[in-house]
Amino acid sequence: MTLRLRDATLSDISTITAIYRDSVLNGTASYELVAPDEAEMRARFEAITAKGYPYIAAEDEDGSLLGYAYASAFRTRPAYRWLVEDSIYLAPEARGRGIGKALLAELITRTTALGFRQMVAVIGGASPASAGLHAALAFRMVGTMQGTGYKHGTWLDTIFMQRELGAGTSTDPDLDTYPGTLFAG
Repeated sequence: MTLRLRDATLSDISTITAIYRDSVLNGTASYELVAPDEAEMRARFEAITAKGYPYIAAEDEDGSLLGYAYASAFRTRPAYRWLVEDSIYLAPEARGRGIGKALLAELITRTTALGFRQMVAVIGGASPASAGLHAALAFRMVGTMQGTGYKHGTWLDTIFMQRELGAGTSTDPDLDTYPGTLFAG
């Protein structure tokens, strides 16, 4: 299978919405209980990309969208601006085929190039597959919060994994460049 990674576009929103809907209704990666519609997913996409965060699509040789990933603010207070949270969602038929790893690797490359210093994974349902994916790309376990969500008739834990990007905390960031200017005025 040939996989192509590219910037996601507004024309992908219908498929992105369908992929996310499946995750909301059938999985624990998202703690949403009701799947958002296309208008809401478009608004979320525009809010993320307007801030300059990467939003990536993975498609096969036929151009079918198999999954997507994006980075976004972990928190919106200015001191957090060097930290991004990753999100990855795959179509059911794309799972277990290395597509999530390709998306996450590309997201790491892009956020590092932008100047971010840390990436965090907030893994709902303490998914072993997601934890394994992140561990394979040098994320380390930094904590577990127990019983943080109730979905599909069961209490769910949330795990946090983290990875340094670029120089990490070994040098001070440049406040005059992105993402130093991300929450400026």
